[in-house]
Amino acid sequence: MFRAPCLKVPKVLGEEAIVLTRKLALFNRELKVQLLGDALYIPLVSEPTSAHIKEIERSLPEFEISVHDFPEQMRRPPRLIDVLEDRLPPHLLACLPRSIDFVGEIAVVEVPPELESYKKVLGEAILATHKRTNTVLAKLGAVKGDFRLREFEVLAGEGKTETIHKEHGCTYYLDLAKVYFSPRLANEHNRVASQVKEGETVVDMFAGVGPFSILIAKKHVNMRVYAIDMNPDAISYLKRNTEANKVQGKVTPILGDAKETIRDKLKGKADRAIMNLPEKAIEYVDAACEAIKPKGGTIHYYEFSNSPNPMETAKSRFTEAIEKAGRNIKEVLSTRTVREAAPFTWQVAVDAEIQ
Repeated sequence: MFRAPCLKVPKVLGEEAIVLTRKLALFNRELKVQLLGDALYIPLVSEPTSAHIKEIERSLPEFEISVHDFPEQMRRPPRLIDVLEDRLPPHLLACLPRSIDFVGEIAVVEVPPELESYKKVLGEAILATHKRTNTVLAKLGAVKGDFRLREFEVLAGEGKTETIHKEHGCTYYLDLAKVYFSPRLANEHNRVASQVKEGETVVDMFAGVGPFSILIAKKHVNMRVYAIDMNPDAISYLKRNTEANKVQGKVTPILGDAKETIRDKLKGKADRAIMNLPEKAIEYVDAACEAIKPKGGTIHYYEFSNSPNPMETAKSRFTEAIEKAGRNIKEVLSTRTVREAAPFTWQVAVDAEIQ
């Protein structure tokens, strides 16, 4: 309890009195307002001056200045809108980003066009409201190129792009400027890893720094993952991550193109193939079919779809590609939208058992 000066008023005058003390900059936000019987005790930051008293007399028909014991106000973390309400024009508060991606100690945000001239202010506010964050990056355009990289602008903080991200008990070293990584796929990583059975061989065709491969290896005792990626930096971090998570004997990082690697080294070895390259996965369905054992197996296929019925479109395209590759779908195990990648565009996952 904290002893502080207070304004005591009948509870019927409570709202009016609180508004007044805030207007006079007397209201103590650190302490809780107390209601005892029919009286409301409003904590003050200091004794009211004579000028304050005159203003209170003009506004309230009944009051008393006294001292009271107050419990401390429970502090909640400040919200982005709270920090920015005095720093942005009111009409721009509605334009604040709907979501922020947190990768380790880095916050990644897409700055709306309306806030372009206030982007540094936005960055500082994000830094202030997320104490574990030390860098705020703004996305500059879409993911591009064979390595799926994105350019960033530093809005606030240390300005680094390398970090350590933790997800489902796994640790990932990565550099956002050099490799692709999305924290929005955390649930998908866990969903797929939970379907893998003991004794399986998995081919992760576009492994990146290993969020599918390493989680699978951590969850299962007897299995092997061949983790392929054509980005040398991704493979470098993948090797580091297999060591950090103590799964070196279960995950085999392979630098190279998935088609060539499967044709040369992994043909017919997989019980399960993961195809998380939604921009181009349709072009690699034949390679996934080649990786799956002759007796059959499971493929986790991803694509971007913006049709009126994205799941049906993805399933249809995938089925057609499987048949073109000379194999058949025994059963479509599930079809689901993973996330909205852009307005009216969704990342869709199709899980299917292949004969």
